[in-house]
Amino acid sequence: QIVFDDDFPGASALEHQNSHLGIYVTAAIGSPFLPAIVAHEVYHAWNVKRLRPAQLVPYDYGRAQPTPLLWVSEGITDYYADLALVRGGVMPKQAFYQVTSRKVESEANSPPIALEDASLSTWIAPRDGTDHIYYDKGSVAGFMLDILIRDASDNRSSLDDVMLELYRDTYKAGAGFTTDQWWDGVSRAADGKSFADFHERYVDGRERYPWREVLPLAGLRLAVDSSRVPWIGVSLGQDNEGVKIMETVPEGMAAQAGVLAGDYLLRVGEIDAGMPMARYRERYAREPEGTPIEIVIRRGTETLTLQGGLQFSTRVSHTLGEAPAATPKAVRIRNGILQGQVDR
Repeated sequence: QIVFDDDFPGASALEHQNSHLGIYVTAAIGSPFLPAIVAHEVYHAWNVKRLRPAQLVPYDYGRAQPTPLLWVSEGITDYYADLALVRGGVMPKQAFYQVTSRKVESEANSPPIALEDASLSTWIAPRDGTDHIYYDKGSVAGFMLDILIRDASDNRSSLDDVMLELYRDTYKAGAGFTTDQWWDGVSRAADGKSFADFHERYVDGRERYPWREVLPLAGLRLAVDSSRVPWIGVSLGQDNEGVKIMETVPEGMAAQAGVLAGDYLLRVGEIDAGMPMARYRERYAREPEGTPIEIVIRRGTETLTLQGGLQFSTRVSHTLGEAPAATPKAVRIRNGILQGQVDR
């Protein structure tokens, strides 16, 4: 069920056993964000409401149940939400590349953290910018694993086979899956290839993902560029009261102007807080550093206008695209991912 309500600040959705409920501001109608979150919650009816890590079986809504496999429950779900949209024709493959590029960029620009640690630490709401990284980082980890499984099996198997095997052998048996069962399933799908090194470096470890080695296996390449962009120096969240400032960077414009964690952001310069922050970067990209910027916040019952000075930071951008000289095998793997096919 989808509900649109202009009095609701933003968007929120939650999976249920056989359905999901999403509540959105009316402005979300027509946004590419809407089918993405719907696909995510629909896939949760299978991955989480049924297939679950062992630490979540049985599930108790009355207490925290930390698991190092939350990156599978949320990140892999997000990967399959993207696949569902491109395979179902809801979005073209170029849009899939753009969405994946954003996730790659999110992982590259986030503080280094192991996926397993991020899965566990979310229960204590860390303020270092890693509190939800297991979504994007976990999603592109699933993308990498899909490529590596298809490459090792000559595109006869995919990540789909891992998920189906776990569903059959754990959920259908009334149990959750363990870390060992996950990696054993990945190895079997990849014709016995070991993923111990992958787990040690990229899931239990903090190393950056090896896109230069992995993407060519699927006939893809990643262009990386850097630019100087306007920077506020905050991490933002959304609750029923508005756009909440979760954390400020001490050397950032917002902190130096007097903004505190817990304040609610109303406006930055000419840009309302409800608008994408990309609008802020576009508006002030050509202004000189130090240009006065008003920051309007709500603190308790007071509305305050603080004075900041425009700052810039170096932003690294990533663009995923098709490699022009891909091998026939790589093209089969790329098409298999986009179309949900294997060569059996």
